[in-house]
Amino acid sequence: MLAQIVFTLVFIVAVALFTVQVRKIIRNIRLGKNICRNDRKAERWTTMARVAMGQSKMMVRPVAGLMHLFVYLGFVIINLEVLEIVLDGIFGTHRLFAFMGGFYSFLIGSFEILALLVLLGVLVFLARRLVVRLKRFSGVEMKAWPKSDAIYILLIEVLLMTAFLTMNAADYQLQSRLYGHYIQAGAFPVSQFLSPLLPSSTEALVFIERFCWWFHIIGILAFLNYLPISKHFHILLAFPNTWYSNLNPKGHFSNMQSVSNEVKAMLDPSFTPPPADPDAKFGAKDVVDLNWVQLMNAYTCTECGRCTSVCPANITGKLLSPRKIMMDTRDRLEELGKAKDKNGASYHDGKALLDDYISREEIWACTTCNACVEACPVNIDPLSIILDLRRYAVMEESNVPNSLSAMFANVENNAAPWKYAPADRLNWAQGDWSKE
Repeated sequence: MLAQIVFTLVFIVAVALFTVQVRKIIRNIRLGKNICRNDRKAERWTTMARVAMGQSKMMVRPVAGLMHLFVYLGFVIINLEVLEIVLDGIFGTHRLFAFMGGFYSFLIGSFEILALLVLLGVLVFLARRLVVRLKRFSGVEMKAWPKSDAIYILLIEVLLMTAFLTMNAADYQLQSRLYGHYIQAGAFPVSQFLSPLLPSSTEALVFIERFCWWFHIIGILAFLNYLPISKHFHILLAFPNTWYSNLNPKGHFSNMQSVSNEVKAMLDPSFTPPPADPDAKFGAKDVVDLNWVQLMNAYTCTECGRCTSVCPANITGKLLSPRKIMMDTRDRLEELGKAKDKNGASYHDGKALLDDYISREEIWACTTCNACVEACPVNIDPLSIILDLRRYAVMEESNVPNSLSAMFANVENNAAPWKYAPADRLNWAQGDWSKE
């Protein structure tokens, strides 16, 4: 009974702490401006099924994609077994679902095979980071915490899967001895080969089984509370993030409604624009000027570096890294959220995403090619944030590189980016081309 009470209290506290952290993240995301992304629902469900559940964009890089699929399936399916562990802990039972007979054996056997595949995938990922040292896992933004975070996650998964298999190996031995409440239940295609490595003493086997049981479930609850402060939170956010992703063609840029209204008023004197919001900005200077989908993108970022590895600006040595754009946005949002918790909802600390986190050099290095958007495995859109920061610089501050100032002047005076007058635009076509 004491063990049941302790477990129940630990479970309630862990879930409560996780709920508090998630509520703060939701609050932070809601600091963004409203945007409607509820159209084309069938297409959105299909996108989520294909990209988030089907891992379609991960498979562009087959080795990493296959290993990630092992880890992903293991995480999703093995955690079904957590339901039984939780109920066993609350009610003081052992293998509560054993009444399912042959199907239960199939489930446990499948869990063990998946656990072995998870271990394989995690070991490959550790080798890629620590031995091969792939270039896309490094960069100016990948400081001590981001690098350590990835390693911590992989090591936690190794420990959890090892504890699961060791628990089953001890359980397998105790079942074969018909000891106590260890009834014949489940199939153990992996752990039965680990069981000879365990001590022969029945008391030692009971201790190992109980220790690994507690370690496995406490580890899962601790990992649950680690998720909101790590890049691994994409496990949960990948699904809404892909559902709310931008379904327009990659080359389609959104218009600002306030600007569109001004243009309509100039072209049609009968058009009456709606009242303008006096606090509205052109573009974005800080995270509160971005929309909530962009802020959710920031929390969904896996820091995998696929976006940066295909960015032509980054490849040619420029300062821009799309991954850094997302990490900076998340860091600024976290900072602002904590400041509001401490000083009230209306508080602003005087800092901004532009300049304090993301430099002008970074936003103007972007070629708007959409390579980062195409490469992201969970449909994150760094380009939309870059464009909104540019819009603020241009339309609110008139602060642009000299080359763009000249182009803007040409558009205003000549109706084209070039310095030639409209009357001279076809001069290139003059002459006798037959002699060429």
